[in-house]
Amino acid sequence: MNQARADAVGDQVGDLVTIDAFSDEGRGVAKVTGRDGNPGKTIFIAGALPGETVRYRRTRKRRKFDEGVTTEVLNPSGDRVEPECDFFNVCGGCTLQHLSGAKQIEFKQGVLSDQLQRIGRVVPESWLPPLSSKQFGYRRRARLGVKRVDKKGRVLVGFRERSKPYITNMTHCLTLAPPVGSMLEALSELIWDLSISRRLPQIEVAVADNAVALVFRVLDSPSENDLTLFRSFSKSHGVQIFLQSKGLDSVLPLDPGREPLIYRIDAFDVTLEFEPTDFLQVNGDINQRMVQLAIELLQLKSGDTVLDLFCGLGNFSLPLARSAKQVTGVEGDLALVQRACKNSQRNGINNTEFYLGNLFEPDEDTPWMQRKYSAILLDPPRAGAFEIAKNIDRFEASRVVYISCNPATLARDAAELSNHGYTLQSAGVMDMFPHTSHIESIALFQR
Repeated sequence: MNQARADAVGDQVGDLVTIDAFSDEGRGVAKVTGRDGNPGKTIFIAGALPGETVRYRRTRKRRKFDEGVTTEVLNPSGDRVEPECDFFNVCGGCTLQHLSGAKQIEFKQGVLSDQLQRIGRVVPESWLPPLSSKQFGYRRRARLGVKRVDKKGRVLVGFRERSKPYITNMTHCLTLAPPVGSMLEALSELIWDLSISRRLPQIEVAVADNAVALVFRVLDSPSENDLTLFRSFSKSHGVQIFLQSKGLDSVLPLDPGREPLIYRIDAFDVTLEFEPTDFLQVNGDINQRMVQLAIELLQLKSGDTVLDLFCGLGNFSLPLARSAKQVTGVEGDLALVQRACKNSQRNGINNTEFYLGNLFEPDEDTPWMQRKYSAILLDPPRAGAFEIAKNIDRFEASRVVYISCNPATLARDAAELSNHGYTLQSAGVMDMFPHTSHIESIALFQR
């Protein structure tokens, strides 16, 4: 549907509807009554909870279903809470602030359970207690959109609007880790004064334990005055500034001599260095507890060997090495492999080895594929680890812990693992992204 048509349906106000269910994305689901009085097309309504009667505005028409947003709630659910963020109804960064924290966890566990049964045809023998932490100020990695809007007399800095391409007109963010969450207005003022304010489309945020890094994407070279403004902002706000002119390999610090970015995993006395555009788990508190839980589930002994796949910069590998005889990490990003090696050296860990490898098309001739392991840890991206699951027999591991950011691919891979003699012992959710429908989960498989 073209944009003109989408805008046109956005002005249509639907009748009152009763919400029957919750979608996997955290939207209310209802059937719109047809002209003949029978239930008609399904509509997904943002901001509505099961059991509520709401008035909605249709935002998009599709052939099989419609989409809309809640404009009025006539009988609020007992699970509804008042969103704490001033921009919740517009900003797309959060979608569940109107649902109580406990019910958010319950919703996510329900989605995980449903996907495992419906897609994977598996049910865990037990459910792990959910991992949860602070509800706000947790997000240490983010990508913020930037847009100068002369009609508003300001530069917009923030997340995109819900279901729209526009940047939300926001002055602060409750989910971003401090001090970045309260820095949006200052960033807006900085960029407004730059000569390249129209050529700066985004900012990458990385909040380390010891510093804050901001990576400005610059499509044109900053002027000398721009550089002066950047340096002044860096000094007054205590942040490290990086400029990115092209791809990730073009990211450079504004000035040399910066302090390396680090985060710690205290329970294992591990400190990891990272670069501001590296992948790392968004929620630092949950990451610490997740690493501990994963290692507890693996029940490692001093003589065990562990294969850590999609190992990144060593987030699991180094803590694992504190309990195992040998840890082999494999990662598809060369920069992260190099970072993992250096992090191992910095921590005085000498029982790790790291390989560069495409885990979606694993090379059977590579050395790590030829070995047997006591245990395996999987932490794949949203696409999952199906090719590894297909080849799981060759490793003869007794236990597999799978960290997932996508219940659907976890369920698919769980079915494959079960075909190879692995039983789903336990599973649970980890609230890595409070107030969003993103579901992070952990599962233990035993051979």
